[in-house]
Amino acid sequence: MFDRNLFTEEQSFFRNTASKFVEKEILPYHDNWEKNGFVPKELWLKAGEIGILCPNAPKKYGGIEGDFRFNVIVIEELAKIGATGPGFAVHSDIVTPYIINYCTEEQKENLLPKMVKGELITAIAMTEPNTGSDLQNIKTKALIHDNKIILNGSKTFITNGHNANLILVIAKTDLTKKAKGISIVLCEEYRKGFKRGRNLKKIGMKAQDTSELFFEDVELPVENILGNSGQGFFQLMDELPQERLSIAVTAVSAAEAALSWTITYTKQRKAFNKKIIDFQNTKFILSKLKAEITVARTYIDRCIKEHINNNFSAEDGAIAKLFCTELQFKVMDECLQLFGGYGYMQEYPIARAFLDARVQRIYGGTNEIMKEIISRNL
Repeated sequence: MFDRNLFTEEQSFFRNTASKFVEKEILPYHDNWEKNGFVPKELWLKAGEIGILCPNAPKKYGGIEGDFRFNVIVIEELAKIGATGPGFAVHSDIVTPYIINYCTEEQKENLLPKMVKGELITAIAMTEPNTGSDLQNIKTKALIHDNKIILNGSKTFITNGHNANLILVIAKTDLTKKAKGISIVLCEEYRKGFKRGRNLKKIGMKAQDTSELFFEDVELPVENILGNSGQGFFQLMDELPQERLSIAVTAVSAAEAALSWTITYTKQRKAFNKKIIDFQNTKFILSKLKAEITVARTYIDRCIKEHINNNFSAEDGAIAKLFCTELQFKVMDECLQLFGGYGYMQEYPIARAFLDARVQRIYGGTNEIMKEIISRNL
């Protein structure tokens, strides 16, 4: 494939650091983490020590003040080995911008250095048992009484929920309004009334902790509302394009990895005294997948450039997420088929990647919601 012409020399050094970290600290242990259902907190500290968490954080808070390309590098290096365990993307790509853009200076000074070091693990709690992608109708309440927030409700499918020390909770601060009644509230794990539920058993992404969270009369200072009360929905709309771009980058990178594994396998495996890759059907399938992935990669690299130039819209994010996650699942399905029966065995990375890919079309807003967003500008 042609030179991507996207990354700087500094980012190439960063990739080398991230690659070595993934090979040494993640690859040998990922299978065991899948059995446990989460990664140890020590991994976060190691990641923080070498500087691959929250790369967008300003230097005065311990970050490297890098643009989104640094986040892309971490996503790509994890995808190369099929690692879905560490919830680094939620922490760095999704939560960090809310802290940088909407917290007070005092909150930034308290939170960001710990997030960069991996001492403070974060999560964002949007989804509820009965709402899914319908954020305007959430039931979790964060009502203000006597200059305190009283937080009540429950959330589910929360990545990093098992490990998180700090959760950004999407809640209603005004029950009489829909979008304008939503706020984002900071809830620390030590608050009385906060409880973790089950670490959920999933069909894929088994090393990534995904939990239920419960809030029962949790008292919080009013300062724990990000920005002003009622701004949460609009803050989400501003930040969701990056979240969806992060998902799209993951999708393309995972598809590239799967194609590479499959080409290697079909060159080694034989049937009817021929290598699998020597059958015309195999060559045609792999060629078509390569072409589609190359086009998707070219498009996503363009999206990354537009995003770092502040020219990436909600519609752009929806298109990227929709197209790339649909392609990812198609690639996993067709590559698994070329592995034959072995593709159905979980010790093969293609089997795990197939299962991991399925949720990509659901979280970050379902792909049906992405179509709805795109349709608004038809």
